[in-house]
Amino acid sequence: MANIGTRLLEMSFGRPSGPLGRIGGRLMARGNAATERHLVEIADLGRQDAVLILGPGPGVGLEAAGARSGHVIGIDPSELMLESCRRRSAELIGSGTVRLARGVAADTGQPAGSVDVVLAVNNVQIWPDWRAAFGELHRVLRPGGRVLVSAHEKWLPGGLAALAAAVERAGFEEIRTWTWEPPGRSATTAAQLRARRAVTAETTS
Repeated sequence: MANIGTRLLEMSFGRPSGPLGRIGGRLMARGNAATERHLVEIADLGRQDAVLILGPGPGVGLEAAGARSGHVIGIDPSELMLESCRRRSAELIGSGTVRLARGVAADTGQPAGSVDVVLAVNNVQIWPDWRAAFGELHRVLRPGGRVLVSAHEKWLPGGLAALAAAVERAGFEEIRTWTWEPPGRSATTAAQLRARRAVTAETTS
């Protein structure tokens, strides 16, 4: 039964597919919207910033980032979610502001030192290998680039302390953690983190 439950969660939220994925996408669009927009706001994006969004799901945060930055890349392992992003951000894609690709946190497919900001909302808790993922994010960020992560606090393995430790091991510095309460009675506390790749640091292997 546990395997069945895990598979259903994967089809709904991990790598959404089929009818369950469509339901999951609608739930994510409603439940994550405030947090997506909040993280984009506190990232303080500039027009020239190249922004990488991990697991944009139905694309709410992707659209918000595209309104501030002229260079946004969304990667998701789910073709269903990428299609949802295409519909939501059709104009931004058409203008060249937003582009989409299949990928995961541990294998973004992006060149080294090619992005200024990485954003991830409510998916770090399902990344299977934090060491590989944060190592990859350190690689793709330019020196001085920043990563911002938000996750449901109650579902974050090891809590913010474990997340901060994984980020530090990957070579990031200026690590700051906090919690935030999204609006809405059904919203759950968000555990959030911000860190920076050192200006002179070498990529951590």
